[in-house]
Amino acid sequence: MGTDWNKLRHMSDAQIRRGIASDPDVRPTDEEFWKDAKVVWPTRKTVVTMRLDADLLAWFRQERGYQTRINAILRAYMKAHQFCERREAR
Repeated sequence: MGTDWNKLRHMSDAQIRRGIASDPDVRPTDEEFWKDAKVVWPTRKTVVTMRLDADLLAWFRQERGYQTRINAILRAYMKAHQFCERREAR
């Protein structure tokens, strides 16, 4: 279920605060929580041409943001292999 942006635009600040206060998953943050936070700028993307199986691409395209998801999957694959390479180098 997605966010109802239209409903949110029509809510008052007090209504939004009450909604946040009643959410059991919300955890307040303080300066201690943010002390080690760092700004991470996204890296630039490179345009590539890649051949993918038609059914694979169709599956990813079922939802918005499919290129971002493909990128995240490839990044996870890369990090897993980097982790294994570092372990083997010990």
